[in-house]
Amino acid sequence: MAARFLVHLILLAAAVTSAAAAASLATNATAGPRVPAAPGDGGNVTGFSFSGFVSANRGVNVTVLGDANINQGALQITPDSLNDAANFLTHKSGRVLYATPFRLWQREGHGSGANATAGGVKRVASFSTVFTINIFRPNGTEPAEGFAFVIAPSADEPPAGSSGGYLGLTNAATDGNATNQIVAVELDTEKQPYDPDDNHVGLNVNSVVSVANTSLKPLGIEISPAKPTNYTVWVDYDGAARRIAVFMAVAGKAKPGRAVLAAPLDLGATAAEWSYFGFSASTGRKYQLNCVLAWDMTLDKLPCDDDGGDARRRTLALAIGVPVGVTALAAAAILAYVCVVKRRKVHGDDSSAITGTMIRSLAGGPREFDYREIRKATNNFDENMKLGQGGYGVVYRGVVVGDHTSPGGPGSAVEVAVKKFSRASTQGQNDFLAELSIINRLRHKHLVRLVGWSHDNGELLLVYEFMPNGSLDQHLFSSAPGRQLLGWELRYSIVQGVASALHYLHDEYDQRVVHRDLKASNIMLDAAFGARLGDFGLARAIETDKTSYIEEAGGGVHGTVGYIAPECFHTEKATRESDVYAFGAVVLEVVCGRRPRCDIDGFHFLADWVWRLHRDGCALEAVDARLGGAFDRDQAERLLLLGLACSHPTPAERPRTPAIQQILLGSVPPPVVPPFKPSFVWPATDGGLDTVSSTAGTTASQLSLTSASTWSGNFMKGSLRHAFEQEVSDSLP
Repeated sequence: MAARFLVHLILLAAAVTSAAAAASLATNATAGPRVPAAPGDGGNVTGFSFSGFVSANRGVNVTVLGDANINQGALQITPDSLNDAANFLTHKSGRVLYATPFRLWQREGHGSGANATAGGVKRVASFSTVFTINIFRPNGTEPAEGFAFVIAPSADEPPAGSSGGYLGLTNAATDGNATNQIVAVELDTEKQPYDPDDNHVGLNVNSVVSVANTSLKPLGIEISPAKPTNYTVWVDYDGAARRIAVFMAVAGKAKPGRAVLAAPLDLGATAAEWSYFGFSASTGRKYQLNCVLAWDMTLDKLPCDDDGGDARRRTLALAIGVPVGVTALAAAAILAYVCVVKRRKVHGDDSSAITGTMIRSLAGGPREFDYREIRKATNNFDENMKLGQGGYGVVYRGVVVGDHTSPGGPGSAVEVAVKKFSRASTQGQNDFLAELSIINRLRHKHLVRLVGWSHDNGELLLVYEFMPNGSLDQHLFSSAPGRQLLGWELRYSIVQGVASALHYLHDEYDQRVVHRDLKASNIMLDAAFGARLGDFGLARAIETDKTSYIEEAGGGVHGTVGYIAPECFHTEKATRESDVYAFGAVVLEVVCGRRPRCDIDGFHFLADWVWRLHRDGCALEAVDARLGGAFDRDQAERLLLLGLACSHPTPAERPRTPAIQQILLGSVPPPVVPPFKPSFVWPATDGGLDTVSSTAGTTASQLSLTSASTWSGNFMKGSLRHAFEQEVSDSLP
């Protein structure tokens, strides 16, 4: 009876999921972000963050218009093509806008939009944005015309005739018209009669004739140099002062203390109340590639009036709300299944059938493989194909035939990593469902992608994309022949990738996810040595209005010594703050080339040693000596300070992931770290750690996983020795 009831419940969840597919697109089918309120700000700030761009962002997170495109991990505001330049690169214009408009101003006490009156004082939102660009001259050609950060009243196509000197903003008929409601910060590489030169920054209001501009040549900045260079651009707007400031530096450098352009600007008088942010660019008879590589933004969140705003914002609320309900229903189905298993002790084919039905009902369900196909792909699970193993089972390398979701298309050969669970029936299915229910709906360029699953003959298999460069810890610590020592640029890029993935899990996904086992061995490296966070066997989703997850059965602290936050030994709870602590351990590990738990100069933990060096003013001595001094000192100092800040004993003092990303981009200075490591005090008195745990409504919240590759001991019960023994075992080649 219980099994039949469960099947009906699953089918109902599947039906609701199908009906909500269109509404859930924005949250389920993208590698980019939704629009979250910044954590801890009381909902007064909104924003987004892209560490890169993929084609799935089109139409979901960003609107691509005109001759723009998304490829090579970047927004291509004008075409990037190897085809004939005369036909494909010249006389083009394009725009890419964030898909959702933002409220820039409101009349206080007098309504808004259609209900606004002529009187009243306008409150104007402040914002800060930072983006990384590459303005590239193909084959050393002379660049033109220009690129702009734009604030636009609508998500319309660039106007006809907006190529050449019009930068995709206006045309000959509309330029200078106040009804344009266009504001832009231009980076111009072609001199027009109204320009100071062919290398300047300007502020444009309804026209390509700038109201303020600055030549960049005296500042040593060339927008499109002969040697390709990435630049970071900061645009800060003070809504109270009605003033804009633009900063610019080579990517990786800190934000300059002096703006390249600062000017008065009243967005309340020039821009539409609800406006779009994005980029615009054009080419003329000469051309350049206008690439945006990363983009981060925060904005004051102005309150909506009781009328609820226009239909498009109500649609956005529906798009976010429906998937959450569907997720809760799917979670209830999984929880019901676990209860049935525990109560009925289901065995054999009936259990397998129910589990398979549940997986097929998951929203956006992954590909189902036939067991014989997986067995063939791994050469009957040959020992020579083994990649690793743990308490959950064994991981094998294999090759399967691709389908329409594969990068090479149907019929292509796809290398995969097959995770074969080996636990007893009930626990194995619990672990299997816990991991699958989390990883199935995650979409991010810095997460290992789930390819599919199989559940035949009682065998539990998860199929992931294969990471040809193994794990981060192998490259940091293995002495195997041919193993590449990671250079500084790769190390910094890997840290940025992990930070982006963690930010997605904590703040961008439609549920909050705590990874619970972030460590170097769970950070995989793809063919380009890009970071991919994997192993979601311990990950758990928590309710969006709560910030911690606690095991209700079994107790104990999950994770690996050196990566576990000190408060976890007391609360036995996983939080976003404890994930950040683990991230800090990884940062120091990458910079120093030493494990978080190591004996050095009388210290047992890497963070303590680095903190002592920081106190003595010689933190850079901690940088991996194997690099031979070949590292960026500013970046190294930034990472060391960030790693220590994330390792702060008090949870509330650790930075959140939005701040971490800004620090890594160089848009904000490194955190201030005290010279002496603060003492850990418990219970905390500053309200820094939420103590509310998730309940039965959370996906797989009743499941637990103990793995031989991780520590699952209770510090309060004296299991620390066991933890150290397991860590030593993990570190053996």
